[in-house]
Amino acid sequence: MQPSIIRNRDLAVLTLLMTALLVPAAVAQALPGDFVYLRDMDRSIIQDIRYAGVNNFTGRPIAGYGAAECVVKRAVGLALQKVQRELAAQKLSLKMLDCYRPVRAVTDMVAWSQNGNETPAERRYNPAFRKQDLFRLGYIANHSQHSTGAAVDLTLVDLRADNSAIFDPTKAYADCTAPASARAPEGSVDMGTGYDCSDVKGHTAAASITPPQRRWRNLLVAVMARQGFVNYSKEWWHFSMPGARGPAYDFPIKPR
Repeated sequence: MQPSIIRNRDLAVLTLLMTALLVPAAVAQALPGDFVYLRDMDRSIIQDIRYAGVNNFTGRPIAGYGAAECVVKRAVGLALQKVQRELAAQKLSLKMLDCYRPVRAVTDMVAWSQNGNETPAERRYNPAFRKQDLFRLGYIANHSQHSTGAAVDLTLVDLRADNSAIFDPTKAYADCTAPASARAPEGSVDMGTGYDCSDVKGHTAAASITPPQRRWRNLLVAVMARQGFVNYSKEWWHFSMPGARGPAYDFPIKPR
């Protein structure tokens, strides 16, 4: 066989190998705009993306959540890295509960609120209100900042504590305003209510929480504010970065 033919065949094989190596990386990064997977930026940040499973106010995965992955604008991810570094010195960690939210997910939430059903599991999240009133009262929005990639829902985890308790969908937990020992486990510090608790007790400055719960909320607000995040007063867990806002997106969340 002629040397030139061997060289050409070797080059062809090398090209195929390089393509096989590069294609998965390209697919993994196929996000529009300036969006990134937070896990690619900081693996130490804990993730529990609740709308990708059954542990949320609908009791099922929400449209658009094809993977339990936190997707954010790059600027938001960089700021969360800084927050995490500050918390690490205190043996604490962020836990992401929701990040980018496709527009189709918001539409799904609207349809859920208007379906006429109120199950006991759903009532755990809104014990004082009818779910059809949650949009009017400002607990769920028809147009969410999450869809721009500039808003996140999160809490704090004490890395020295036992966070092994897991959610059991067959168990009848107390509502989200009950003591932490009675409500669904969060695997995080006790903020006074569970996540997505549509109740005045879930307001950041609620007067009905204990001093330790107040200190945890104040710590979360303060550490996030130092990196440019603004808290939503009706939800201790919701923060947005005004400078990162842009148009709303509707691409589904897929595995990395």
